[in-house]
Amino acid sequence: MDVDSFWKLIEECRGQECGRAGRLAWLRGELARRPVEEIAAFQVCDRRCQEGFTWDLWCAAERIFGGWCSDDGFCYFRLWAVGLGRTTFARAVRDPDTLAEAPEVQSLMGRPRRSWGDDWPEWEQLDYVAATAHEQVTGAPYDNRVFYEAVAALRIGDEMVRDPRGEHWDMRDEREATYKLPRLSSAFPITTQP
Repeated sequence: MDVDSFWKLIEECRGQECGRAGRLAWLRGELARRPVEEIAAFQVCDRRCQEGFTWDLWCAAERIFGGWCSDDGFCYFRLWAVGLGRTTFARAVRDPDTLAEAPEVQSLMGRPRRSWGDDWPEWEQLDYVAATAHEQVTGAPYDNRVFYEAVAALRIGDEMVRDPRGEHWDMRDEREATYKLPRLSSAFPITTQP
């Protein structure tokens, strides 16, 4: 599975009208129909998420979340952004404020965060779907090292990025946030509201 095949599968998944859990089940089923090498390659391709490992996108996540986003939360936010599709994800990596145009983000605007429920912008399970598909195909337990060794072998030469790219800035600084993320700053004001 190459990058184009990865994104094609994400787009097909995105087109499923069955909610996040249903889309995940659909994706797991699609992966389970493929050779185990392709399943491992899907996991490798999900490194697309690393392209979004920037301070600007992290600040956008913090803005949407109301002022704070943990390391794990940002990882799951990036996986969710991958789930928005190739075009939306690429635009968000270049200019995170373009997330304000995504229907999934627009549906959150003006709603109290406590009401977001399944609409919360994170998709942690996307990080595990290949491993569970591998388990389904091989019968090997989820924590089987064979899958992770196959993924590691495909990642040879990949550089592990430890710090976000770009310049760290404080999205709580309203002046800077309004300059860098004008639409998201307007749509998601920092409040004490949960």
